Amino acid sequence: MDLNLSELLGETTEYDKKRDVEIRKPKSWLKSISAFANGTGGTLIFGIADDDTVTGIEDIKSASEFVSQKIKERIDPFPEVTMQIHSTEDGKNLLTVEVMKGQETPYYYRGDGSTEAFVRIGNESVTANAAELKRLVLRGKNSSFDSLMTDYDFKDYSFSKLRERYKEWNGTSMPEKGFESFGIVDEKGKLTNAGALLADNCPIRYSRLFCTHWNGLDKSGGKVDALDSAEYSGSLIMLLNEGVGFVKRNMKMLWKKTANSRIEMPDFCERSVFESLVNGLIHRDYLVNGSEVHIDIFDDRLVIYSPGGMPDGTKIQERDIDTVPSTRRNPVLADIFGRLGYMERQGSGLNKIREAYENAANYGEGMEPVFYSDRVMFMVTLKNLNYKMLINEAENEAESEAKSEAENIALTELERRLCGLLKENSKITQSEIQKQLSLSRSKVQRIMKKLVDKGVIENIGSHRSGNWKVKKII
Repeated sequence: MDLNLSELLGETTEYDKKRDVEIRKPKSWLKSISAFANGTGGTLIFGIADDDTVTGIEDIKSASEFVSQKIKERIDPFPEVTMQIHSTEDGKNLLTVEVMKGQETPYYYRGDGSTEAFVRIGNESVTANAAELKRLVLRGKNSSFDSLMTDYDFKDYSFSKLRERYKEWNGTSMPEKGFESFGIVDEKGKLTNAGALLADNCPIRYSRLFCTHWNGLDKSGGKVDALDSAEYSGSLIMLLNEGVGFVKRNMKMLWKKTANSRIEMPDFCERSVFESLVNGLIHRDYLVNGSEVHIDIFDDRLVIYSPGGMPDGTKIQERDIDTVPSTRRNPVLADIFGRLGYMERQGSGLNKIREAYENAANYGEGMEPVFYSDRVMFMVTLKNLNYKMLINEAENEAESEAKSEAENIALTELERRLCGLLKENSKITQSEIQKQLSLSRSKVQRIMKKLVDKGVIENIGSHRSGNWKVKKII
């Protein structure tokens, strides 16, 4: 019989399958042990092929002892694991190794002359890069980037944007002791990274926001690459305000009349833009040097990019948005923005982005926000809610203009006969046209002037020695 994987794994969302316990290549599965311990935990299951066929393990006792031994020998520090043997009705044995989320990260694989820490990216276990390794070290110390102390003195920096927002949201001035309780400064007067990021003259160089309104559907642009662009630096609060302001001035606002009022129909839902930018600034990976948050506006969409993928290594496009738990990469910043009314601590930002779009007056099928993440970035794509309507209007207008133009240059039978003579003999004289069409000279001149004005014919060269060209006949 086929074993039901969902029954075996229960509610486990992270797992890896192995057909056999590879005795000669234990790294092939030990890297998953390291990655699970460095992530949110997971289960390694032996005896099931990639296509979910239950193959079983023949000598299950020896296999389980070997797995246990290699984990102790080659994973450092030793993670918390639970091993179980499962038997199917047809006598096949399976071995599961449940790995708990580690508290002493990073968990290294040591063997084959190398020392590596692994992390989960989607359904793969990959070697941790420099930024991921730094993050694991911080987690092992129960710390985060935004909580680390800096050498910057609080007295050397101003926080006018923070104070303004605090007063606006709370109705009272921010007390000086609030800076310490917020995690902005320590008792010695030194700023945390969170404090540095919130200072008006933020000293963290790569905390910047790049905004570009591109001309067209991609960055190729044509004759004019960008219609508008700006680069902002300073307090995260200023970056948020300037970013939202950039989007507002670069989007159109349409209106729909109702019986008693009118309904605003902006290109992009402002609430969704705000939530997306907050997400990008607060949850970005500040350990990734040389990379900033970007806002790119195209004719049909707006894209907000921020450095760093999902904190747990999963891919957001493979997740159900409704069940994504709140994981805060920068808990101090998230806390401060929660106290300032910019975000909720429950982590409902992605749902708000989606729901705000769905409630827009000009929302339609295929316009839902798109979330994408990989190892190095998180990206939100918001569709231009008016794009399809504007395209349809432009096509209708072009069709109407073409019809009008066709009507304007529609020729009479006499005009067609004259054009036929010009096509047969481009050097024909007006006297010859008079004879063949039995018309007066003035009548021929009036018809030819009308055809020239309509753009149907034109004279090439001099008046006497030139020739006539028939450009189009409708």
